[in-house]
Amino acid sequence: MESKSGNSEDESVSSKTSKQSNVLPLWGNERTMNLNPLILTNIQSSHYFKVNLYELKTYHEVVDEIYYKVSHLEPWEKGSRRTSGQTGMCGGVRGVGAGGIVSTAYCLLYKLFTLKLTRKQLNGLITHCDSPYIRALGFMYIRYTFPPANLLDWYEDYLEDEEELDVKAGTGQTMTMGLMLRQWLVKLEWFSTLFPRIPVPIQQKIQKHLENRFPPHALQAAQERDRTFDRDRAPKNDQRPVRDDLRREFLRDDDRRLDKDPRFDRRDREQHGRRDREGKYKERSPRRDRSPRRERSPRRERSPRAHKSHRHREDRERRTRY
Repeated sequence: MESKSGNSEDESVSSKTSKQSNVLPLWGNERTMNLNPLILTNIQSSHYFKVNLYELKTYHEVVDEIYYKVSHLEPWEKGSRRTSGQTGMCGGVRGVGAGGIVSTAYCLLYKLFTLKLTRKQLNGLITHCDSPYIRALGFMYIRYTFPPANLLDWYEDYLEDEEELDVKAGTGQTMTMGLMLRQWLVKLEWFSTLFPRIPVPIQQKIQKHLENRFPPHALQAAQERDRTFDRDRAPKNDQRPVRDDLRREFLRDDDRRLDKDPRFDRRDREQHGRRDREGKYKERSPRRDRSPRRERSPRRERSPRAHKSHRHREDRERRTRY
């Protein structure tokens, strides 16, 4: 009897530990998921989240929705948020002053948070083989909700993942999964929002680990390999833009030629430009035949004697009148 009771106690303890291990840790705010307040407000008030995602009740339905709807990882849809005229806290990456149309990726990320994922479900997300965006939202869920000390343990096996995805709204910024995860461990900024801060001691530990695993010369070699791969994969008829350094050198040579040649002094150039403009205006305007001016007849000058006689005559008339 005692052995049976002891075995039952061991089974209960093991079942409790297995249940606890399947529950994921949550770090930070349990209501907001550590999201930006403006993004969270737009998610909760969006029609897509309140109507479309409200009907999804299970984990598998949400995964299918990610597969069909998510095409980038920005928090805002393309062209819906304008911060060009804003300064300080109202512009830049913080997203305080101006909102927009929140993206389906962040709506589905918050929907996953409301489902309270288990460890098994999260592992199913980050190892999913159908879409890279399903995996990316799983890694983003870890970055927003997990304790900073556990981030490296979850990302460790995927830091060299070569699967590619386009993270920008409207396409144009393709990166590998491993590069994206390394960027999330080192940088706080992600397009127009911020990830939760990592304490300085943990950040230094992560930085040191990445430097040991990915030395600078190895990173440069990998970048060169990616460039050559892209160059070989590009079509032959594709005309690539001229490099900026070559363009600057070419313009600099032209400036030197102009400076050395005395004919192209600033004053001379201004005069030449003015003459060219005047010549163009003269060519455009039609010529008119102007009649010659009539010569004026010369004025007759009065002699001083006649002037005096005229004055005496006026005085005489004035006296006789009065």
